[in-house]
Amino acid sequence: MSANAFSFHRITRRLTSWRMRRLARAFDALTYFFFAAAVPSSAQIGEGTRCGHRGTGIVIGHNVKIGKNCLIRQQVVIGGKGRGIEGQPTLGDNVEIGAGAKVLGPIRLGDNSVVGANAVVVKDVPDGAIVGGIPARIIGWAQDYEQTGG
Repeated sequence: MSANAFSFHRITRRLTSWRMRRLARAFDALTYFFFAAAVPSSAQIGEGTRCGHRGTGIVIGHNVKIGKNCLIRQQVVIGGKGRGIEGQPTLGDNVEIGAGAKVLGPIRLGDNSVVGANAVVVKDVPDGAIVGGIPARIIGWAQDYEQTGG
């Protein structure tokens, strides 16, 4: 398994839980140096979540919650419009976010949803929806896509 921004994040989170904050900050700096990615230890990232291209250019805000088995491609921004936990996005399980997409504000992406490349999501996305555009809008449903063999 190759190293990526999320594997460094997991180490940083473990070091923070052990109250080794200086070493955790060093790993944060290494994450930024090697991957140009900002993934703070306060972000909660579920098991099986992975990133495309080793996580290059990913920016995740503090207190963001990402579910299990998500796929986040390169150059994605997931964060709030301001400070505080109220302003941070929450991603459900099995969410896929395309390259260059932005997920902003106190919103929720439902389970099994897909965000197209370069989309800007500023409103909640229901379970199983495929969204795209600026601002993002529903352009399809995951179950329809699977039935057609796409």
